[in-house]
Amino acid sequence: MNVDQAAEALLTAEHDATARGKLTDDWPALDLRTAYAVQDEALRRRLARGERLIGVKLGLTSRAKRERMGVDRPIVAWLTDAMVLPAGTPLPRTRLIHPRAEPEIVFVLGKRLAGPGVTAATALAAVEAVHGGVEIIDSRFTEFRFDLPDVVADNASSGLFGTGTIARHPHDLDLALEACLLEVDGAVVDSATGAAVLGHPAEALALAANLLAERGLALEPGWLVLTGGMTDAVEVTPGSRVAAHFSTLGDVTIQG
Repeated sequence: MNVDQAAEALLTAEHDATARGKLTDDWPALDLRTAYAVQDEALRRRLARGERLIGVKLGLTSRAKRERMGVDRPIVAWLTDAMVLPAGTPLPRTRLIHPRAEPEIVFVLGKRLAGPGVTAATALAAVEAVHGGVEIIDSRFTEFRFDLPDVVADNASSGLFGTGTIARHPHDLDLALEACLLEVDGAVVDSATGAAVLGHPAEALALAANLLAERGLALEPGWLVLTGGMTDAVEVTPGSRVAAHFSTLGDVTIQG
């Protein structure tokens, strides 16, 4: 297997909404550098078919989630306009394999942010607005089982995401203490604060800029940045209702 074949295999699995085995089962030599090349090739193909690049997402920023998934570091991946779930729109289940939802703090950039050496303070100064959000992750691998190179190549299990209507300036918030209750069908199933995301969501933003810099890339003005799940992800079953209730960033609801 090579970069082109891996990108094609993952995009086919996504298109067909059919899980497959790990890439590393067929390609044991797949390393992180090559996995990011697969991710970039898949993005090139997405853009060629008409999608528009709108930002990036962080994955595995929660220590608990890294431990549960058996990986040892956060990762970065791409967002396109095809991944946006408009408010009030039910999940298009025919597009998804085994969706899970997780609440996130979402940044909108007002300035370009380029690494290396970006700090949380520098990163936060580039933010124009903050929203609450819910990401629907959807691994292309059977039972969400993967090694780190697999999930990097798979665009960090990207699926869909929705953001809330409330926009706040970052200086008006204590993002480390911004709390969220995650509710499924009216029952609270988890809770967290922004500190669950690398200690502060701005640390995730800085990490994104510095990881992209390793590939000669930067975060651009107007981009969205999903900073990573505050809680563990919960399964979204048909007909279920998942809601994230943020302390100052409002509510975001997903209808399964």
